[in-house]
Amino acid sequence: MTPRQHTRRVRVGKVEIGGGAPVSVQSMTITDTRDVETTLVQIYQLAGEGCEIVRLAVPDQEAARSLAAIKPRSPIPIVADIHFDYRLALTALEAGVDKLRINPGNIGGRDRTRIVAKAAKERGVPIRVGANIGSLSKAILRRFGTPCAEALVKSAMEDIKVLQDLDFHDIVISVKASDVPMAVEAYAMISGLVDYPLHVGITEAGTAWAGSIKSATGIGAILARGIGDTIRVSLAAEPVEEVKVGFEILKGLGLRTRGVQLVACPSCGRAEVDIITIAQEVERRLAKLDAPVKVAVMGCAVNGPGEARMADLGIACGRGMGLLFRGGKVIASLPEDRLVDALMEQVEAIAREKAAAS
Repeated sequence: MTPRQHTRRVRVGKVEIGGGAPVSVQSMTITDTRDVETTLVQIYQLAGEGCEIVRLAVPDQEAARSLAAIKPRSPIPIVADIHFDYRLALTALEAGVDKLRINPGNIGGRDRTRIVAKAAKERGVPIRVGANIGSLSKAILRRFGTPCAEALVKSAMEDIKVLQDLDFHDIVISVKASDVPMAVEAYAMISGLVDYPLHVGITEAGTAWAGSIKSATGIGAILARGIGDTIRVSLAAEPVEEVKVGFEILKGLGLRTRGVQLVACPSCGRAEVDIITIAQEVERRLAKLDAPVKVAVMGCAVNGPGEARMADLGIACGRGMGLLFRGGKVIASLPEDRLVDALMEQVEAIAREKAAAS
């Protein structure tokens, strides 16, 4: 892991992005923003999974006006997603949103970007400059001939300059592509040009299964280079799945410790228990807990005891029985049918201890 690059710190409501703040996890509602109550239900679902910032689509003035009813009742900061009509951004700002996301390639030109930036500056609201491979300006495409990393970076840099010329610096940048190598290259390029915080994602990654793998590959590669301050996993799935995958990516890189981290060995011919079923049951029961605990579920004597000892808690299974580890020491030898219950009792005990100590 390359140490994280230092970036400016931008405040989005109660959440800080950049400047050494933890990498935050975002998502986007899939409800009709004009339906205030349904949208709030989904926001609360996302917040319950740990989502820290939520973006809402604002396709028309009715949706923009609805933000005034949603914002005061939201448990997490609200970002207004604006395309095509700059006046929607102005209405969203009046509604009190915490951040704007504008795509300069389709907002209607620099003059309109200036109008939006001026209004945002007056309210202390940051702007994400969202260069996206699918909506580059015609001028950029004529210049580069085809979508590429250089085109993404050039598009973002042009619009950053517009904001800088207005002495506007509460900026977050994204340079998203659905092509993983292109996205990695674009983020690497722009991170060497600016010190603004970066919103990282692989756009239009795909369905829950394939998109999660693609997102983990791309977002993980970028974060492993020390680049990135906030992430959004873009899936054709329920948005709570985006949040879950986002935290798993961060946990896998050691950047966040929210929730329980599960280590489980792959099934193989050495296993003398149904390790797949045991691991799935443990995962299901751990999903309800939010504690920085590492749990290992191992199925044989080759790697099992060693991995279990490296976790806060672990079980190493053998034929019809298994060992329960805590803090690297064996605390019990139990029949297979008692292992999961005993493990969960210890997990809950450690979770209580850590909560009391925090």
